[in-house]
Amino acid sequence: MKFDLNAKRMTLATVLTLASFTAIPTGYAYAGECPVDQVAENGMQPGEMMPKNVTDEVISSIDLASKGDAWKNSALRMRKLVVQPGGVVPWHSHEARPANILIVSGSITEYRSTCKVPIEHKAGDVTAEFGMLSHWWKNNGSKPAVLYSADILSSEAQKHESM
Repeated sequence: MKFDLNAKRMTLATVLTLASFTAIPTGYAYAGECPVDQVAENGMQPGEMMPKNVTDEVISSIDLASKGDAWKNSALRMRKLVVQPGGVVPWHSHEARPANILIVSGSITEYRSTCKVPIEHKAGDVTAEFGMLSHWWKNNGSKPAVLYSADILSSEAQKHESM
């Protein structure tokens, strides 16, 4: 196979040009994010406090203690959550537990402390959760929502974890 450097440059230039035309205008958000004009420190008050029609399965976990004292009593884990229609992942905080969530199938609504309006997530969306963020989720759809969560869980966070 012959490598054509000029063709690669042309492809990169085309991609960069197209990207400049597809930038998101001010006041809008990517799919699955809070609209810029709806971001607020206390945008949403605490919601559902108990899990409902949701399974939470730890599918992998790594003890991080071998990485030094800063990681003592912490784990990196991967979970699969299945939220049935009408199901709820209860209100919880991410102040001490960073996570990335991938919505694999179905759709789910997030009620986030940092947003004045509910956020709709669909299959393929990824959301980062960390810092002064609390939220809860509800499946308002007619099909189960399947989510994968990768998070760092400290022993302190384990004491207060609700999902």
